[in-house]
Amino acid sequence: MSKKVAVVTGANKGIGLAIVKGLCKAGFGGDILLTARNEKLGQEAVSALHSEGCKKVVFHQLDVCDQGSCLKLRKFLEENYGGLDVLINNAGIAFKQAATEPFGEQAEVTMRTNFWGTLWVCHALLPILRPSARVVSVSSFVSKRALDQCSADLQAKFRSSDISEEELCLLMGEFVSAAQKGEHQAQGWPNTAYGTTKIGVTVLSRIQARVLGETRPGDGILLNACCPGWVRTDMAGPKAPKSPEEGAETPVYLAMLPVGEKEPHGQLVWDKAVQAW
Repeated sequence: MSKKVAVVTGANKGIGLAIVKGLCKAGFGGDILLTARNEKLGQEAVSALHSEGCKKVVFHQLDVCDQGSCLKLRKFLEENYGGLDVLINNAGIAFKQAATEPFGEQAEVTMRTNFWGTLWVCHALLPILRPSARVVSVSSFVSKRALDQCSADLQAKFRSSDISEEELCLLMGEFVSAAQKGEHQAQGWPNTAYGTTKIGVTVLSRIQARVLGETRPGDGILLNACCPGWVRTDMAGPKAPKSPEEGAETPVYLAMLPVGEKEPHGQLVWDKAVQAW
């Protein structure tokens, strides 16, 4: 039997690093690939984890915004493991409140990493999921808040049980285009680039879970989005109430759901509890 393997994106620091540690402590029975764009920072993180006793952690370079990089990771997994057991889409960015870049630029850059990056990783890796695999996409409670600020028409689209991936991608593109023209609020969008990208991540997870249920109904794969909470990281700042380790609890819980579990699937989970969307 092939050795089990987990992949965590954006994992050289913050919540991603805490998730890798959490998988180690939870007794994940295989290798854990800590991925990051920057090879030096990634290797340093792996060395530190090895010194703490997390010997199963392996570094692999991954830039989620580069589809070629995503496909290289897939090839590595296929050649060395024959498949994938756990995928945690953690890589994400947010501009600071004091950022001076134009909102349209913030929207484009944030969307590229948070939504398109997650989509490209999934396109590369979901086809090699083994039976009983677990997929967790790190979204945010801000996605729900941003959804509530959308127009009634957009809310209905994002809550639809049969929205397609193609329709979602078009909507995310429409937001960026509107933001660049300064027309996003007039078109019913919220005034948050980060929140809108995380709407995309949450809805993408709902779509992917539905498709998995249709195409691989007997394989027992569970795929969910989650909110780690407001966590003290470089991105969220020092005033957040949760430590990275506390933020990692729900992603690790979802990644370690026992074989045979049927729920949650296609949900937004916060503090290990399913949230209404």
